[in-house]
Amino acid sequence: MSSAEDFTLFPVTVWEKVVLSKVKKAVVFMDDRCAESLHWCGGAARLLEAGARNLKEFSSFEACWENEPKAVFVVSTLLKGRTVDTIKDIVSLSHFRYCVVFTAVAHSVHLFANGVATEPDGSPVFEQFEEKLCEWMGNMNYTAEVAHAPLVFAPVSHQQLLLAPAFAHLFPLLAPDLEVINAKRPEKKKFGSLVDVDVHALPVELQLEIKSLASALSSLFEATNTREESFAVGPMSRIIAGELASHPQAKNRRKTAQNKASIIFVDRTMDLTGAVGHHGDNLVEKILTVLKPLPGHVTDVQVDMLELTGLQRTPHSQTTVAPGCLAQTQSPAAQSLWENMLTSKHKEGVMEVQRQLVEAASKEKLPIKMSMGRVTPEQLCSYMQLFRSSWGALESHCGVLQLGLATAQTLRHPGLPRWDACLAFERLLLQALGDSDFPAVLRQLLPLMKPRGVEDGSGSRSGEDDCGPDELILLLVYLYSLADEAQPADRDAEEEEEEEELEKLERELIGALTLVVTRETELSPLLQKLTGCANPEELTTERAHSAVGEMFKTLRGLSHTRDHLKQLRSVYTASDGVHQATYRPFLRQILEEVFHPDRPECPDIEHTSGGLTDLLKTGFSMFMKVSRPHPGDNALLLLFLVGGVTPSELRLIREIVTTHKPGAQVLVLSTRLLRPTDVPELLFTSRRLRPGVD
Repeated sequence: MSSAEDFTLFPVTVWEKVVLSKVKKAVVFMDDRCAESLHWCGGAARLLEAGARNLKEFSSFEACWENEPKAVFVVSTLLKGRTVDTIKDIVSLSHFRYCVVFTAVAHSVHLFANGVATEPDGSPVFEQFEEKLCEWMGNMNYTAEVAHAPLVFAPVSHQQLLLAPAFAHLFPLLAPDLEVINAKRPEKKKFGSLVDVDVHALPVELQLEIKSLASALSSLFEATNTREESFAVGPMSRIIAGELASHPQAKNRRKTAQNKASIIFVDRTMDLTGAVGHHGDNLVEKILTVLKPLPGHVTDVQVDMLELTGLQRTPHSQTTVAPGCLAQTQSPAAQSLWENMLTSKHKEGVMEVQRQLVEAASKEKLPIKMSMGRVTPEQLCSYMQLFRSSWGALESHCGVLQLGLATAQTLRHPGLPRWDACLAFERLLLQALGDSDFPAVLRQLLPLMKPRGVEDGSGSRSGEDDCGPDELILLLVYLYSLADEAQPADRDAEEEEEEEELEKLERELIGALTLVVTRETELSPLLQKLTGCANPEELTTERAHSAVGEMFKTLRGLSHTRDHLKQLRSVYTASDGVHQATYRPFLRQILEEVFHPDRPECPDIEHTSGGLTDLLKTGFSMFMKVSRPHPGDNALLLLFLVGGVTPSELRLIREIVTTHKPGAQVLVLSTRLLRPTDVPELLFTSRRLRPGVD
């Protein structure tokens, strides 16, 4: 029987057995997505220990000297277009006699990209590229090797989480995407809803991405000798699960595999409330939100290491010392601390950080002073500054110290109070949804729509603690994702009035939010992506108004993402007069169905790997009892969240498993570890299916 750990070890094994065996005496060129996978599998140190001479960015501006004859290229993309141009530029400017290229995209996907329908013998696309490499090196007798290596996964948690950074921007289809798809189809062949869309109707670029993901998952199951039973909830999940089921290698593997596992694909759009809400009582979620991302990475953040040095803080000191990070793969103590922080409550996580720091200081016989009461960032920093006096202690406990610094810097970050402000307002909105119609609830956001630094009615000035444009956008997503939970109109006439009121209110909100955005003195990363402007000087009122208007077009469709479901249609429990209204996570509902002792068949969790067998069972079920595969049939359950998972959801999953089925193994796979602000970026700034871009 395969275990969750077998799956999380897969990325490390691929790096060790495939890539590291080829890097001796080589200069390695690597793109960001593969570098992020390596980052969580041991980092650049693994390459250097394997004999690599250097590690360089995958860029046309890089090259090697005459005394560097061997190169290894590691890329996450197809060997086409810009990737080929970059490899050609580097090889032409260097003096290589031996080149190895690893691509994370399978040969079968390369064939599809080149319009080849049948699977030929060998790997002709890779063989042709080997010839090109020899041409660029200037001698056809030089050595060139091209191979596929599924370097798409990152074991962010060896106990519970496997991410695929290469697919970080893959997001479920939205209502505006359906309009774009239908615009290119004849009237009689237009799709009625997103549920009807099949993979062939998607742009070729998106088809390639989905096929690449299905191929990577097939490699994962093949390496663990596992036969999967696939299930899907949501239109994009159904397409991905279908591609996995029809993958050529997967059909052969399922006949001979010794182990079994269930995998449920779930669209992130089934529950956007949980992704943008601030109810997640989790330390890592706050760290990811307030600290800056590590350059070139989707998941990890920059940790300021200056406090562990004797340097004075100046405007330029941040560029003097390299940043720390959250990925601590070399230290068992740091790995244990990270796992605890990732899946525990905020307070428990902070206390565990303190405990580990005290334990490390005690081991090194440092003069630590304990204090009672709440753990403060100043207290944590005082512990960590003790390590400055001993280089050996600093080196031995560097992993734990980096996680400690990340915690302290988050706790004292000026933006953290806005987390609590958003949480308080979300709770008010939840209560209001059960008592009022949607326009009345939405109108409660209008008083918040004021530029920062402007006096409010009480005469005080709003500032850092108040909601900025990022938080306002998050509240809008939160509320629109719950719009169907509001009290409905009693009559058709009232419904028409409500629709007119909503349109008028949205125009007011668009105007107010436009003003808020244009008054910002510095544009956040989200606003930069939303407006296409890098700084406030570039941003005109017209451009801001257009961006906010487009945003509202997408917002209107968010309340309908679960319309096709029969049972799991709501993530809201209204107040009963005794208990307050609450948010009920979609993942909780799915897992409760899976682990229910009576094993009921949930119509919304669609079995997708049955093919003809499932169709026959459907026919027979009309006149006899037939048994269908159930996600709870196997000891190992994989949950794949298409579009991202939050740290608080990881904690929720662990709690549900402990409560409903102790001993069960659940591994979460996803495209990214979400910050709340990632969701608006994915919702509003993707141009994958917009006209003129496909």
